[in-house]
Order: sequence, then C-alpha cells, then structure tokens
Amino acid sequence: MQGSASDPDSGGKLAANIMHFGRVLRAAGLPIGPGKVIHALRAVEATGIGSRADFYWTLHAVFVNRRDQREVFDQAFHIFWRNPQILEKAMSLLLPTTHAGESEVEKASRRVQEALFPGAGEGRDQEASDEIVIDASGSHSASEVLQAKDFESMSAAEIAEAKRLIANLRLPIMMVPTRRFRPHAQGPRVDMRATLRAGLRSGADIIPLRRRQRRRRHPPLVILCDISGSMSRYSRMLLHFVHAITNDRDRVHSFVFGTRLTNITRQLRQRDVDVALARISEAVEDWSGGTRIGHCVKDFNAHWSRRVLGQGALVLFISDGLDRDTGEGLDAEMERLHKSCRRLIWLNPLLRYDGFEPKSLGIRAILPHVDEFRTIHNLASLGDLAQALGREMPRTEEGVSEFLRVAS
Repeated sequence: MQGSASDPDSGGKLAANIMHFGRVLRAAGLPIGPGKVIHALRAVEATGIGSRADFYWTLHAVFVNRRDQREVFDQAFHIFWRNPQILEKAMSLLLPTTHAGESEVEKASRRVQEALFPGAGEGRDQEASDEIVIDASGSHSASEVLQAKDFESMSAAEIAEAKRLIANLRLPIMMVPTRRFRPHAQGPRVDMRATLRAGLRSGADIIPLRRRQRRRRHPPLVILCDISGSMSRYSRMLLHFVHAITNDRDRVHSFVFGTRLTNITRQLRQRDVDVALARISEAVEDWSGGTRIGHCVKDFNAHWSRRVLGQGALVLFISDGLDRDTGEGLDAEMERLHKSCRRLIWLNPLLRYDGFEPKSLGIRAILPHVDEFRTIHNLASLGDLAQALGREMPRTEEGVSEFLRVAS
C-alpha cells in the first residue's frame, strides 16, 4: 500500500471518509460508535485494499453484527463508495465522492437516503403535508400520518416511533367457552354436586339450587411468520408486534420460516425486545434467504401442530405467498393446518396493492384454506387486525371467495 488509513503524514482522507461512512450507518439505525470506527480503520490497515470485495467485507465484518443490518449496510456502501475507481483512489488516499445518481437513491431504502443526504426530502415532505391539510380542509397529527405509512417507506425516526407504538399495542382476542364450568348465580345449568353439598350442610327441607356456566378464556394464538428475502423489511417490524403480543398474554406460540422452520417462542419471552431479537438472530439460520412454504408447513404439521393447536387455537399466517418450490405439496399441508385450528388468518403485505391478483402458484394453493385474507403493511392494518381478532368470524369470508373467483 502507498499509505495507511491511520498514517497522518500521507495527506489522504481515507480515514476521514471511513469515519464519515460510520456516521452514515449510525444515522441509518446501525449501532456504530467511535470504537467500531477505530476497529474499522485498524482492519483496513491490516488487510489492505487489494480489491473492492476485500474492502467491502473488511468494513462489513466490523460494522455488521446482525442479519437484519446487512441490507442497510449493503445499500449505504454501494452509494457512499460508488466510484468505480474507488480502489485506486483509496490506495492513493484520495477523497471518494459521496454523490449518488437518482436511480441509485430511488433503489435505496429511505433510511439510507436520509442518512446520506440529511434534509434532502424535507421540502417534499412539507409539500406533501401541506397538500394533505388543504385537501382534507383540516389538520392531521403526525401519529395519524404514521398510521397509514407503509413500513417499507419509513425513515429511521419513523421506524423507532412505530416500534414504540407497537410495543404499546394490545390484542383483544375473543373469549371462547371451554369444557370446564364455574359457579354462577344465573348460570344456565344446575350444578347437582354443589346443590347436594349445600343441602347436606344446611339440613333444610328446601334445597337451594346451585348453578354453573362454562368458563371462558382466550384461545391459544399461533404465529407463523415468513422471514425470506421478499418479506425481510416487514418481518422485522412484525416481530416487534409478535413480541408485544407474547408479553401481553399467555399461550402464544411463534415460529419463523424461510427454507426451514424455527420455533422462537422462548426467545420472544425476553422482556427486552432488543435482547429478544438478538437471540432470534442467533437461532435463525435462514434469515432473508429463499422460501419453502410447503416444506415448512409440513414440518409444523408433523412436529408442532398437536402440541400448540389444541383448545381451538387461532393461527396467524404471515407471508407474501411467493414460494421457491412453486407450491409443491402446499395445498395438502395448508388444508391440514386449516382443519387443525379454530381460525386461519393470512396476513399478506402484497394485498396493499389495488391491482393485486393471486397469480402465484403458492398464493393459489394457500387461498382456499384460509378464513380471512388481510394486508399487513402499516400500523393501521395492525389495528384492524386487533379489532378483527376481538370478534367471532365465520370460517370463510366473502373476500377470500372473491379472490378465489379471480384466480380461477
């Protein structure tokens, strides 16, 4: 190398740009501090800059420690260090350009855009806000705007606020009757044992009738969440939702799947959501990979359904239905899952599009076996789901029938 990142006499600015890159990642939501920046400088000095790939993976090894941080790092790296001659410039310690073309910025997530170009979108956001106020002839609070915003288009600050709102969300799952009874003065059934015991204690000529009614409690809730590459931006937010549910009530069983099925119920019982997600990241090996829905549902039916689907469980199936195996074996496994639970609700972020049609083979295989088909892409859709789970619904809804008609 002609110079090193830590050599102050070389006259270059590579160290300053690595420090700037660390600030960009921190603004985009990654936990980057001065210590990691120093480690990055030492790592680049130790490994050298032999190729673009070496430089990428050297910084990746220092700045990324969780799977869900890879996409943000990748987008920020390719925009910040976009100059094709960056290696030659870096070796001579020249200042690389940080200006990205419009097409590249459009492809990057909003978190990376705001981190690289702070304040660039304030004018557009203000204009959009003004238009909303004028069109509605009133004012909308920031919370109302956030409720309708897609998780995919949220900034880092909006994601943090959305996570706070999700943590306070409560799920009023309907109460269902069980096989057991409890004493009740106006119960529909006479409790003969309690009546006879009362008569023996009192010794009266008239024996007062004791009545009872069925106990009611929340049914178990089982969540199957897709964490494949096409669902990664939504699954991270939805895991915050699942964590809030798990710590709000009992009998919640959570699973994630991509190419394999993983039970994450124990990890989600951690009270601290960051600790819970860190342990999930350690346990899950197929994050943001492919999807084998049929294989994973078959695994669930074979090894977990009898353990967690008793007592009329509700099942939330969270997936976009895009299957690498083109729906192989999925129809039979979804039918078995549907018959094993009280109610099967499919949450699909693709349903947010007005022109959505069930053309994928995986979607067509799943649709006939769900009781309800809902979108899950923003805070408002989570609120609608909470209201839906609070009331009893028929086994098949008209919306599902309409999608089946379109698919045929």
